[in-house]
Amino acid sequence: MEATVPEPSSAAGSATASSAPRSLAEALRARDDASLAALLHARPDLLGPVPGDMTQLATRAGTRASVVRALDRLDRFALQTAEALAVAPDPCPYPVLESLLAGEHGSTGEDNGARAELPRALATLRDQALVWGDDERLRLVRTARELLAPSAGRPSPTGLGPTVAEATAGMSPTRVQEIVAAAGLPATHDPVSAVTALTGLFADPERMSALLDEAPAEAHQVLGRLVWGPPYGEVTPNPTAPVRWLRDHGLLLPASARTVVLPREVALHLRGGLAHRVTEPVAPAVPADREHRPQLVDANAAGQALAALSTVEELVKSWEHTGPPVLRAGGLSVRDLKRTAATLDVTEATAAFWIELAYAAGLLASDGEADERYAPTPAFDDWLELLPAEQWSALAAAWLPATRTAGLVGDQDSKGRTLSVLGPELDRSAAPEVRRRVLELLAALPEGGSAAPDPLLARLAWERPVRGTSGLRARLAQWTLTEAEVLGVTGRGALAAHGRALLEHRDPAPLLAPLLPEPVDHVLLQADLTAVAPGPLRRALGDVLAVLADVESKGGATVYRFTPGSVRRSLDSGRTASDLHAFLAEHSITPVPQPLAYLIDDVARRHGHLRVGAASSYVRCDDDGMLNEILADKRSAGLGLRRLAPTVLAAQAEPGALLDGLRAMGYAPAAESRTGDVLVARADAHRTPARSAPVPVPDGPPVPDSTLLGAAVRAIRAGDLAATAVRKEPVAASAVPGELPRTSPAETLATVQAAALTGSAVWIGYVNADGAASQRVIDPVRVEGGFVTGYDHTADEVRTYALHRITGVAELAEEHL
Repeated sequence: MEATVPEPSSAAGSATASSAPRSLAEALRARDDASLAALLHARPDLLGPVPGDMTQLATRAGTRASVVRALDRLDRFALQTAEALAVAPDPCPYPVLESLLAGEHGSTGEDNGARAELPRALATLRDQALVWGDDERLRLVRTARELLAPSAGRPSPTGLGPTVAEATAGMSPTRVQEIVAAAGLPATHDPVSAVTALTGLFADPERMSALLDEAPAEAHQVLGRLVWGPPYGEVTPNPTAPVRWLRDHGLLLPASARTVVLPREVALHLRGGLAHRVTEPVAPAVPADREHRPQLVDANAAGQALAALSTVEELVKSWEHTGPPVLRAGGLSVRDLKRTAATLDVTEATAAFWIELAYAAGLLASDGEADERYAPTPAFDDWLELLPAEQWSALAAAWLPATRTAGLVGDQDSKGRTLSVLGPELDRSAAPEVRRRVLELLAALPEGGSAAPDPLLARLAWERPVRGTSGLRARLAQWTLTEAEVLGVTGRGALAAHGRALLEHRDPAPLLAPLLPEPVDHVLLQADLTAVAPGPLRRALGDVLAVLADVESKGGATVYRFTPGSVRRSLDSGRTASDLHAFLAEHSITPVPQPLAYLIDDVARRHGHLRVGAASSYVRCDDDGMLNEILADKRSAGLGLRRLAPTVLAAQAEPGALLDGLRAMGYAPAAESRTGDVLVARADAHRTPARSAPVPVPDGPPVPDSTLLGAAVRAIRAGDLAATAVRKEPVAASAVPGELPRTSPAETLATVQAAALTGSAVWIGYVNADGAASQRVIDPVRVEGGFVTGYDHTADEVRTYALHRITGVAELAEEHL
């Protein structure tokens, strides 16, 4: 019997009991396609696989895992509404639910908006298929009631205890009669009527008030400690007089040998009928804490974005020659994290964020070698070729949906192991949702407005109040605010224009590009052996200068310092002194200072005077006096040197160690090849094999698109039609509702041929090649060659079925054609 599920109203609905749905399946059957699609969109776990009919959908919607997931996604007031239904009579009229959440009409308590917001909360529960029935008979799904109702081992979130009937279930009939008599009620002939009478007393405000007026003053204090929960209290074998009076009158009922409980009816009376101490029907506001000029916000965010690009590039390039090793359990060691933080000149927490961001963007990965190390991926080279705004867009697009959470680094897992950067335990499926929601709340403020953290966290806690995850969600929100600022999504705490574009699935690069400075092709050389880059350098200039000088300070202008070691490093890479002079003269808008020219010439004059090759290793020099000086130096003892010829020293150390040792002694040796030529010491940048960026860990099944939702709704409708269609004649005397029809092959062929001639629909049972059985309603159009072709209402398309796989067939009743 089909019926329309009424929308909630401020008064009880007008639907009659005869038209009300009698089950969740009937309530779902009464929905229109849009409402059914909304349910499947909100609870995508119901689609795995697509239910065969409404009964299957209702059954799946009532499973524990699915209900828990649906409850976890309710806002605070919708959850409080479900909690109130769990302690209300089943079924519950709308006025009763309203009084549990807003109090009785005319009460002295101030209405906080619960009455006005209750229709919305109830509509949410109905849309989620957690509540069904009309306003006269509201029913919470049984599994949800079991999860939210109070029990001895699991207190209710409302703080209420069991009902009188539940608390007296194991009590002796004599004791029940004693309580009835002490309460001033007439004796009954059976425990059931006695419990009913006691429940009626506690539910009657006037009689209950009169009974409490007789209680000792201390008894009211005892009730006050239990009324808002937990409702259980311990008692001694010889309780005090107030507790004994409450126990004798049934206001406290025994829960165990040493525990008493406050019955739900008594607590509700003392609370004024409210299920919750504090009802929160309205979401906390997130006001603008400060307001800045939007142009200033965008400029600050652009500056942070530029710094982010520089930091990520420096990080990845620092790992391209000798990246840190991968721990046996996966991830980066604490020592390597500290070393990286020192390289980037940031805290370890900030370094962990940049490492995880580069990994999420696919710029870093493990190389997969036997001595496994982290290194840049080929995608890093492609990223370097992008324009700065496009580089930032790639980083931000990887950050927003990432489930890896750098803020967890340093915490411990369930086994007491410390979580490491790039380790396997950093994924948190709630991170993308929280990250996006924080940005959405910032986007709702006036342009240039920033929010204080406390109101924002309060709003998030109201939207997802589940106790088991609220602490993590608060931490995720705080990390989001910090990460968005350092990445340049926000500026001064306010969402920038390019951050808003990112949130709205638009390309932020066109908005960010005009805010970023153009790369410069010059530096300012100074007499103190430094060079100042007045902005971001063009890539070719920056690459050469990074070898020729060391970075001394960063900021709006980067300061480079020239040292003998940095000049030697450039000479080792194959450049000559004349190359360096020409390079500096070309790219400096100030004359090359004389001290810098002298430094280059001095290092170049000594560079390569000594030659080191592989024997184990050797030193070759045309000046035998210099070789004598080296042999006489005590610092050379560890190199294992001995003279082979007037101009050659042999060494036990490897060539690399010999080079480092001589340089530490103040010499400037050059490496030599097997042919005697100077060996260019430019290290090849290491790259991993092609690697894809890590895929975010989904928070449950993916949300279906409109195409899938439409197909699923049609399939469920068609399957429901096949399962509930009325047949003209019984298929067989032994047929059982829900089983496949059974007819002989001759009857099957005759029926489908007749349906093809008359253009009517038939109901068939079908077993496919995999042995899966199903019921379908089809309109046959052609029957030949052992196959029947027709329009399948379940699949919403024309299909062909083998006749020998049809278990049976029946015509539909006229009213169902």
